[in-house]
Amino acid sequence: MNRVLALTLAWLVLASGAELQAARKTDPKVAGAVQRALDYLAREQRPQGYWEAQHSQYRVAMTALAGNALLCEGSTTTRGKYSRQIQLAVDYLIERSRKNGLIGYQNDYHYMYGHGFSMLFLSQVFGEEEKEQRREELKYVLTKAVDFCGKAQTKSGGWGYVSAKDGNDFDEGSTCITQVQGLRACRNAGIPVPKEIIDKAVTYIEKCTTKEGGVQYSIRGGGARPPITAAALACMFNSGEYESEYTKRLLAYCKKNLTVTGGSSRSFGHWHYAHYYYAQVMYRLDGNEWKKYIRDLSNTILRRQSADGSWKEGHVGPVYTTAINATILQLENGFLPIYQR
Repeated sequence: MNRVLALTLAWLVLASGAELQAARKTDPKVAGAVQRALDYLAREQRPQGYWEAQHSQYRVAMTALAGNALLCEGSTTTRGKYSRQIQLAVDYLIERSRKNGLIGYQNDYHYMYGHGFSMLFLSQVFGEEEKEQRREELKYVLTKAVDFCGKAQTKSGGWGYVSAKDGNDFDEGSTCITQVQGLRACRNAGIPVPKEIIDKAVTYIEKCTTKEGGVQYSIRGGGARPPITAAALACMFNSGEYESEYTKRLLAYCKKNLTVTGGSSRSFGHWHYAHYYYAQVMYRLDGNEWKKYIRDLSNTILRRQSADGSWKEGHVGPVYTTAINATILQLENGFLPIYQR
């Protein structure tokens, strides 16, 4: 027993040393910006456990995104500086789980965004949850959420702002990709996900892709969109598709049409959304390419941070932008399986 204990302690010392070494390599300016951002999010959480966008909108989506940013710091529901905030967020989202599996509000005209981001967030929590009763609760909620997601899929294989039934079978690219990444996160966490749901979604995305490699707003058209293309590419990378000709086309299109300065009109007002996904892609690429990209992107992000730790750009609101930027700046932490190399 003493030998086992000694070996365990030695491993912990080595692990701690590795974490300290990694921390020393982090740019102090980036580390400080992240700390201020996460502290801002912690202050903005409502006592009931949720965050919200402008005009009290998108509570479910904002809660999942803000909770995810806190998870990236290394905190869990039981450990770390933000454990209390994460626990409250989990409680809130579990309480929003409906009998039909939807995580959200039926009268929210964009509820599929919140549903997809909640699957992503809760599946990451599920993998680290230590309490057996809570694990079973999360497993039940996520299993029902996957079932709802499959039934909400349109005949074409995509998703819209609401389910196919509620939205007259309308679908569009950004909500589709939110569901795909949420489903992949669930499957990676051990939640059963029928293969045909993701296969249909991938086919939908491929049919939305133009000759030049851009993914359109919808299968009905709407023009190629760099942010949606970056999101689609991140989903392909999540599934291990790094070298296919299709992913190479998407990557070439993104490299041509996305800039780290935020000045491109090709982002259609969704620069942060685009780089939330594109950063995940670049992180999995060649080390030197990632280092240059994240250095330049970090410089752009840090220049725009407000004194209170938030970012006040965009029409959705500071919680959204702050959660997105904080997640990007913490990718190298490697705590969440969905973002790992």
